[in-house]
Amino acid sequence: MIEAVGVRFKCAGTIYYFSPNGEDVKINNKVIVETSRGLEYGTCVTEIKHLDEEELVSPLKNILRIATDEDKITHNQNKIKAMEAKEICRTKIKEHGLEMSLVSSEYTFDNSKLIFNFTADDRIDFRDLVRDLASIFKTRIELRQIGVRDQAKTLGALGCCGRETCCSTFLCDFAPVTINMAKDQSYSLNPTKISGVCGRLMCCLKYEQDGYERALKEMPNIGDEVMTDFGKGTVLQLIPLKGIVKVKIVNDDEITQEYISNESIKVLG
Repeated sequence: MIEAVGVRFKCAGTIYYFSPNGEDVKINNKVIVETSRGLEYGTCVTEIKHLDEEELVSPLKNILRIATDEDKITHNQNKIKAMEAKEICRTKIKEHGLEMSLVSSEYTFDNSKLIFNFTADDRIDFRDLVRDLASIFKTRIELRQIGVRDQAKTLGALGCCGRETCCSTFLCDFAPVTINMAKDQSYSLNPTKISGVCGRLMCCLKYEQDGYERALKEMPNIGDEVMTDFGKGTVLQLIPLKGIVKVKIVNDDEITQEYISNESIKVLG
């Protein structure tokens, strides 16, 4: 078993694990850690855990120290410098006539790298842009093309529910969402009804999917012939969470539609 503590670098960002390296870290402690990008300033979001080596993707890097007041000042100064760098980068993008949208910028804690995140419809040749930026900022420049879901997570927005988007408040990672989930939950398949602000299927379709799948296993399929207390009929609609089936029943040339408990019908054939 290996001691590890979870650290997050952004609100609702991915949790990365580091070795506490002898530090008595607690939840919400600000820490300086060693990463593949250089030194970073992060927040502890878990207590010290004991993990199996099989759970770890690679050997853990160390927490170097609990952040001091000076470290916090440096971190805030880096955020201000990153905002200024973003405006300069945006100007340079226009000068080079590049079809890309700058989303965010950030310095590593030790200023060894300046990272710009952007979106674009196609591949972008930004080598000249990188050279210009490197000559201005005198540090290593990294441009990262991100997807529209990451853009929404970074910028934040209000969802159709009226609340701030899940991805920008508490979702650490994006789970796969499919059109079948919308079908199972009887949503309109109109893209504007089931898409988030990013233009992709809403993440919240995933939340209740397990419950729908369990309920649907106990129910007939749409189009099945069933026997009910009202006679034979055909399944028209399922309401899984209530355990109700809408059935079209034909008796002596009279057609009716009934909402019937799933427990009181029997599938024929």
